[in-house]
Amino acid sequence: MNGAQDAEVGGGVASGSAPVQHRPAIPCAGMGLHLERFVMNRLFALSLAAALLPLSATVAAERAPQESRALGVETGISFPSNATIRTFQADGEDGVWIQDSRRDWYYATFFGPCRDIDFAQAIGVDTRGTSRLDKFASLLVRGERCAISSFVTSAPPPTKEERKAAREAEKAAKAAADAAKSN
Repeated sequence: MNGAQDAEVGGGVASGSAPVQHRPAIPCAGMGLHLERFVMNRLFALSLAAALLPLSATVAAERAPQESRALGVETGISFPSNATIRTFQADGEDGVWIQDSRRDWYYATFFGPCRDIDFAQAIGVDTRGTSRLDKFASLLVRGERCAISSFVTSAPPPTKEERKAAREAEKAAKAAADAAKSN
């Protein structure tokens, strides 16, 4: 072997010859045209997205604010399940607020008292084969069936502070009425 062959095989420098320079392998050797098309397509997609981004913000800003939905309208929730019902909050034994997955609130009024709804951590829905939670359905609470008399769109349930203020106002009104009767 001569010195140049020793340098190529061993990767070092042979006596009396220049160092061998190794070139890194091209990742897609033989696919230059395909790689170039890929890079060009990627650049085009990125530049298109960058050009359209300000337009989408303009359209979003120009849209009218979402219309508020009418409250107190009889309605229903299609296919009630864990995916469509987000949460619920009892209103004593008389009714329950139910929030759907879109964060819209509904209020269900019962035909009679639903005794354990205040303490329930979960409820069941009996739609009687219609796959719709509406005024014809029932809620299952700790083994008790609570028939729904109305199911309407609603505002969110009142906060604890609002409920406390309402109770105090009710007590004050009752005390005033009792005082007026005694006079």
